[in-house]
Amino acid sequence: MYKLVDNEGVLYNEFQYEDEAEYEKMIVANAETIFGSQGIYFDIKKKIGKSKEGAAIPDGYYLDLKFHDEPVLYFVEIELSNHDVYGHIGEQVLRFAISSEISKHKIKTILIEDISKDPIKSKKVDDFFKLSKRFNNINQLLDCLIFDKEVAVIIVINETSEQLTRVLSKIKISADIIEAQSFISKDRIIHRFNPFQNDILEGIPTSTDLDDLDTIVVPAREEGFKEVFIGENCWYQIRISAAMLSKIKHIAAYQVAPISAITHIAEVERIEKYKDTDKYIVYFKGNAKPIKKITLSGKTKGKAPQAPRYTSYAKLLEASTLDDLWK
Repeated sequence: MYKLVDNEGVLYNEFQYEDEAEYEKMIVANAETIFGSQGIYFDIKKKIGKSKEGAAIPDGYYLDLKFHDEPVLYFVEIELSNHDVYGHIGEQVLRFAISSEISKHKIKTILIEDISKDPIKSKKVDDFFKLSKRFNNINQLLDCLIFDKEVAVIIVINETSEQLTRVLSKIKISADIIEAQSFISKDRIIHRFNPFQNDILEGIPTSTDLDDLDTIVVPAREEGFKEVFIGENCWYQIRISAAMLSKIKHIAAYQVAPISAITHIAEVERIEKYKDTDKYIVYFKGNAKPIKKITLSGKTKGKAPQAPRYTSYAKLLEASTLDDLWK
């Protein structure tokens, strides 16, 4: 359990929410900060599906618009960690999948009605259409996200666990987990959370078109690089956001010190869930190929990739240092 202390030595203890409704109220109040401003959070609770065929009531929806040509619609489930992971959270995620198949038209109607009566949401959608090369109107957008794409889920929880990741590993649905907690000192409350898709946005220049991101760069130690990346034509135990699963076309290896450079790249054949975890294994189409080394320059010293990072294949081939990719 975390404790926080500020620069004046004031200690904050974790705030214990009385119930899920109170916790959810905090999440909704901070939705734009937690989920991101490049999207729309819908605080809508309406039953979808049929009562005897896996009906569900999502806590909300999040329309992620940061990718102008490949946006994603998520069901949102807000939970406290003391709930039964197997009997409640896992079942609810399955219900989302079943209900979404039955209630596609209803989901579309719910979202369109909410957007039409909210000027802020309407403006966000209009601004999105100005930048998108693929979508021109809300009907076209939602038809694609609801009728043509697989269900995706965001689970917001105060404390994640191995049990939760194990349950999600057994379910086909793509799921992202946001851990959000609150801490209190006297009458002052602060919140701690991992931002949604921070792994995608970290280090990416603001001028980058996120639709161009098609390459994942993974840090690799010498032994693992030789045995797995080169020897087995795959790389595993990678944490990948649901939105990136269909976008990743290449994988590149950053060999840690003493090499300290991106040295090889491979074309991706497929991505699958890795064992009983919330991580993935990436299979290559063929052997990884050496490229001109992209080195860790003096300016980026201490900023070598410690976790997967994203870039574009075209940009990677032109780069000389990591500064050219993530500045």
